[in-house]
Amino acid sequence: MSGAERFELVRGEPGFPKLVEGCRSIERIYGIGDRKALGRPCISIVGARRATPYGLSAAKMAGEVAAGLGITVVSGGARGCDYAAGRAALDAGGTTIVCAGCGADMTYPKSSRDLFDEARSGRGAVVALEGWGAPPRRYCFPRRNELIAALSVSTLVVEAGMPSGTFSTATTAAELGRNVYAVPGSIFSPASRGANHLIESGAAIIADEVSLQVRISMDYGSLLLVPEEADEDTDEVIAMVMASPLTTDQIARALGRDPVAMLPVLANYEASGRLVRLADGRYSPSEAELLRGFDRSQGRA
Repeated sequence: MSGAERFELVRGEPGFPKLVEGCRSIERIYGIGDRKALGRPCISIVGARRATPYGLSAAKMAGEVAAGLGITVVSGGARGCDYAAGRAALDAGGTTIVCAGCGADMTYPKSSRDLFDEARSGRGAVVALEGWGAPPRRYCFPRRNELIAALSVSTLVVEAGMPSGTFSTATTAAELGRNVYAVPGSIFSPASRGANHLIESGAAIIADEVSLQVRISMDYGSLLLVPEEADEDTDEVIAMVMASPLTTDQIARALGRDPVAMLPVLANYEASGRLVRLADGRYSPSEAELLRGFDRSQGRA
C-alpha cells in the first residue's frame, strides 16, 4: 500500500509530531508505515490485556466510532482491549497506530501480528522509542505508554485495574494536559477499579456510543449527527437550570430519568453550546442561552 515506509523522526526536525514535542523525554521515534498518520487527529484507546467481554465490547465500539469520525486509533497493540480497538478501527475502514514495546520492526505479542502487519502496510503505522531490532523488555513498556498518551488529544480507558499499565497511560495523558475519558464498570469488578477511579478523579464518563460520539465531536471538531432522542426534554432541562446550576443526578431526578441515560443528553447540550459544565460538575445555561432566554422574555424570539 502506498505510504508504507521505514522512518525515523527526530525532535526539532520536520515531521516530528507536534503533540509529542511537549513530552521532553521523547527525542526520537522509529516507525514503519505512513509517517503522516502521526500528524493526523488521533485518539488513544487502551484497556486491560486480560479483558472481560464487557471491556472487549467497549473497545470494539470505541474503535468503530473513532474510525467513523475519521480519527486514527492509537494503542499498544497488546492482546485484549488494545487489540480489539485497533482491529475494530481497521475493520471499519479506519487507521491505527500501534506503539510497540520493542523495535518497530518487531512484533510483540505475536497474537497481534495481523494488527502490526496492516498498520505497517500503510493503514497507519507501527512506532517505537526503541531502536531497530530491539526485543521487548520490561522497562520499555512505561516509555511506550508515554508515547501512547503523547500522540493523542484524548485518551479513552475502556477497562483498567489498579495499578496497571493502562492506568499509568491515562495518568500520563492527564499530566500532559490531554483529555481523559473512561468507560464506567461494575464497582464489584477489579477489572474496572482503575477506570472508575479515573472518573472519580474527573475523567469524562463514556456512558454509551452517543456520549463517545459527542465527546469526540467536542474535542476534535468532527462532524456529528446526534440522534433526535438525545434532544428530548431540552426545554425542561434549560428551564430547570435557569434558576440555579444543577448536577446530573438532580436533573435526572427531576425528569424521572436514569442519571446514566442523561449523560449523553447533557453532553449533547454542552456540544451545541446551550449548557456549560462548571468546575464542580453542575450544569448551567451558557451565556448565549441566557441571552436567548432574555430575548424571548422581551418578545424578540
